Amino acid sequence: MRLVNDQGFDLLGQRLLAAGNGAFVGRQEELAAFSAALRCGGRVLFVHGPGGVGKSALLRRLAQEALTAERSVTLLDGRTLGPSPAAFESAAETVFADERAVLLIDSFEDIQSLEGWLRERFLPRIPVGALVVLAGRVPPDLTWQADPTWAGTLMVMPLRDLSPAEAAALLEARGVADGSLRESLLAFAGGHPLALSLGAAVAIKDERASSRWTPAQDVVATLLDQLVGDVPSPAHRHALEVCAQTYITTEDLLRAVLPDDDAAALFSWLRRLPFMESGTPGLHPHDVVREILRADLSWRDPQRYADLRQRIGGHLMAQVRTVADADVLRVVGSMFYLRRHRRSLPGRDFWHQEDDVYEEVFQIGATENTVALVAEADSEESAAAVAFWAARQPEAFHLYRHAATGELAGVCVWLRLDRPSDVEAAADPVVAAAWAHARAVAPLRPGEHLSVGRIWVRDANQGLSSVMEWRGVGHSLRSERMAWSFMAVPADDVRVGYYRRDSPYELDEHCRMGDSEYTLFAHDWRALPAQVWLERLMSADTPTDATSVREPELAVLSQAEFTEAVRKALRHLSRTSELAANPLVRSRLVAGHSDPVQALRRRLEEAIHTLGQDARASKLHRALDTTYLRGAPTQEAAAERLGLPFTTYRRHLTSGVERICEELWQRELYGTNDN
Repeated sequence: MRLVNDQGFDLLGQRLLAAGNGAFVGRQEELAAFSAALRCGGRVLFVHGPGGVGKSALLRRLAQEALTAERSVTLLDGRTLGPSPAAFESAAETVFADERAVLLIDSFEDIQSLEGWLRERFLPRIPVGALVVLAGRVPPDLTWQADPTWAGTLMVMPLRDLSPAEAAALLEARGVADGSLRESLLAFAGGHPLALSLGAAVAIKDERASSRWTPAQDVVATLLDQLVGDVPSPAHRHALEVCAQTYITTEDLLRAVLPDDDAAALFSWLRRLPFMESGTPGLHPHDVVREILRADLSWRDPQRYADLRQRIGGHLMAQVRTVADADVLRVVGSMFYLRRHRRSLPGRDFWHQEDDVYEEVFQIGATENTVALVAEADSEESAAAVAFWAARQPEAFHLYRHAATGELAGVCVWLRLDRPSDVEAAADPVVAAAWAHARAVAPLRPGEHLSVGRIWVRDANQGLSSVMEWRGVGHSLRSERMAWSFMAVPADDVRVGYYRRDSPYELDEHCRMGDSEYTLFAHDWRALPAQVWLERLMSADTPTDATSVREPELAVLSQAEFTEAVRKALRHLSRTSELAANPLVRSRLVAGHSDPVQALRRRLEEAIHTLGQDARASKLHRALDTTYLRGAPTQEAAAERLGLPFTTYRRHLTSGVERICEELWQRELYGTNDN
């Protein structure tokens, strides 16, 4: 479309340009670069960005700017040209005869195959004063930037979303006057121009649209067509659906969630999509693309939507136990990303801390600054406790620094404590209170430990503490044989509400350090295992009712109590009602089974059979098998069946029961392979 003619009168296209530019906002840097190129001439500008980000609107505005500067303008669309050099040259031939010509090419991705020809054959022939602007979804081939002959001529301009202020201005220009409706549109579309414009066009016609506005399916479908388009196969669609649910997508995540598909090929395809962004951890789609894919799947196939989220969550839960310590925040944060219930501007309310701060392993040399921060954020007494523990457990601390300045922004500590100590209790009343509660409620068993956590931030309004909470979740999931964990929170801190919602116990008695008062939240991980707690937390569609998790899921037994329970269970092996009353049905032995009574019976029977595989224990096995599995009415009858003196039989039986008790106790402590 040529926008200046030889007759000297206005064209309808010029009027349409002016009308469209009435709602144009932002893009000051791009306009400035174009204005400079108009003055200098002999430049090629390459604008690229995902679909709907505003490339066409920018080209129309550039055309208007060129017309105002009395330049002749030709605006071409790659969708209608076709990938033929001859067709392209015919449509753009006016640029060869006019030193003041401006050639604008939209949808260049549809004729991307001409890129090499354009660079090598077409562009070198245009007049030096002419100006060419290419706009497409795909960035230019690296050959352009690697070629020194193009260094001063080619200017690459990636087009990003509008800023929050520009997005609000666009909605106002589109006629959205209601503030609550504007916030809803911003929450959905962020700074994406097409999503903002389309949402505004629909919402202003809906009299019921308000702060609860969400895009209808026709809006979602339109955006899917415009931004994503057709995909090669169902497997590719599934890969996009995974990306929509996860904060970061990696090839190993695709492999775990889509085991029947070629993860490597799918990941290679994803990384080349124009709306996909690559970073060190992996890939993530543009926020609007993520939201429309999520909205489409949840409406189209809610069961697949739920199953996909469950598979992703399961992979992340397993991964957090095995990744390097430096990757814990990324994985735990990705788990909590699945749980998010509401959003403000996309991408601005969840991971902004990742850009603002970084986590650092504590070094002894940082003790002075760490103590100073705690004194400033809390009290001198807490600072003294930090100095005490920094010397004893430096590995328990993690520091958080501002990325821009390196200034210390926060401190997180998770102490590991194996046995009570009068010295430690005197130095830290929080630790003393934790030990007192554990001893009174459910003491530690051999080999177990407890943890005490605390968080301090210099600025309570910076939202940094959520990242530290992820560190605490990672600590809980990665700690072997942790019996109890305690988190101390200042009694007037807003985080008290969070812990009341998600933690099993709140201690009745507050702890005091100097003039400061702390609420202690406790978790007995033997009673409510990490997997159960986390699955409950992650699957909640609404905030968890604290009363629903206050009672322990599992019984926490001492070794003596456990041994007595095993003896009773063996005697009652065939009696369902007696087994149901046995505390072992609430033990770790049968955790996760839908029928704990049947699971306990099977566990005991398996233990007896396993003992029989030891040739040295054959006599013990025969005594147990005859007494408990073959239904001898009395011990005397069992001895008679075995042809043994009663005292010999009793010795074998007692030794066999002891072996069973010890083997099952080890399973209770360390877990089983089939739960």
